[in-house]
Amino acid sequence: MPYSLKGRNVLVTGGELVCLKFAVEGCNVAINYNSSADRAEGVVKKVEQDYGMKAFAIQGDMGLQADCVRVVKEAVSKLGGLDVIISNAGYTRFANFADLNDSTVEDWDLCYAVNVKAHMFLMREALATFNKNADGGVFVITSSIAGRIPSGSSMPYSVTKAAQLHLMRCLASTQGPKIRVNAVLPGFLRTEWGEKYGSDRIKDMQERAYLKKDTDLDDTAQAFIDIAKNTSMTGQRIQIDSGLGQND
Repeated sequence: MPYSLKGRNVLVTGGELVCLKFAVEGCNVAINYNSSADRAEGVVKKVEQDYGMKAFAIQGDMGLQADCVRVVKEAVSKLGGLDVIISNAGYTRFANFADLNDSTVEDWDLCYAVNVKAHMFLMREALATFNKNADGGVFVITSSIAGRIPSGSSMPYSVTKAAQLHLMRCLASTQGPKIRVNAVLPGFLRTEWGEKYGSDRIKDMQERAYLKKDTDLDDTAQAFIDIAKNTSMTGQRIQIDSGLGQND
């Protein structure tokens, strides 16, 4: 039986489109943000006014353990429970992939904190709530094709995304049967962040993709909904990449 999302309580650590997709399904949404308070409040208004669901914005830096813990606590308190976490936050700083001196110690530390440890902290804090739920809990990580192939914005990003995927499988293998843990691996997304690659690199990625195009944002966001509903899926890496990351 598919897992019905109607009436579920969802925490999303960044990502407007994903928040709205869950609101369409009838979910209440806690929206975590780090510094973009106005944008987060704008998403709250859309969820409430356009879809009639409960929504809250919660500030928190996913690079800090204390903030990860507090954000989950606030989500549970304000929503009255928690069924789904979409762990979407990530960190990188663009650097020359081949130049081992171009990435700093801080780059490595921040990538590891946000791209790996944050997921453990969020899961650990939500664990008791998920296990008390009649239908358990859902934990979906936003990863990247850079976690499977040596590529991306920087070496620290690629390496920590690979570690993130192994963490996902470790969590899935140990926290079942009540908690399902999966990851979405997007290819190139034309976002503010994606545009930093520059026109030449973007054109090259489009040419290398089997479908000769960017990864569609709406298709990527829909994957989180489909995974959350699938009660037989756990420990899986779902690539939504227009075929860009298939040559590994």
